[in-house]
Amino acid sequence: MRSARWTRWATCALALSICLPALAERTKNRSVGDCAAFDQEDKGDDKVEFTIRNSCSVPVDCAISWRVVCAPSSHKRRNVHPGTAKLALDEGNVKQAEASAEICGDDSWAIDAVEWNCQPNRD
Repeated sequence: MRSARWTRWATCALALSICLPALAERTKNRSVGDCAAFDQEDKGDDKVEFTIRNSCSVPVDCAISWRVVCAPSSHKRRNVHPGTAKLALDEGNVKQAEASAEICGDDSWAIDAVEWNCQPNRD
């Protein structure tokens, strides 16, 4: 009887020694990418709205970059205009930035090379 109780206790202790460090490691390595979300939506004929949602438990600083390419298929008129936005989001906040192709006038355009990233606020 005594060895059966000891065996159960030892098995339980072994399971906890394996599971608890793995669980702690999983929560410790959680990144901002797990709780910040990015979306983009066309607005009208010549704008794109970028949205970042912060569901992290800490404030985050985010950056978005993109390119507006005027006359993308032309060799002579093609012109590239980089754009950026920096957003500071508190816990639970949502913020937007907008890329506009108005600079291209009546010419064709494309918005490409969209990248975003967020880091925990250092303050």
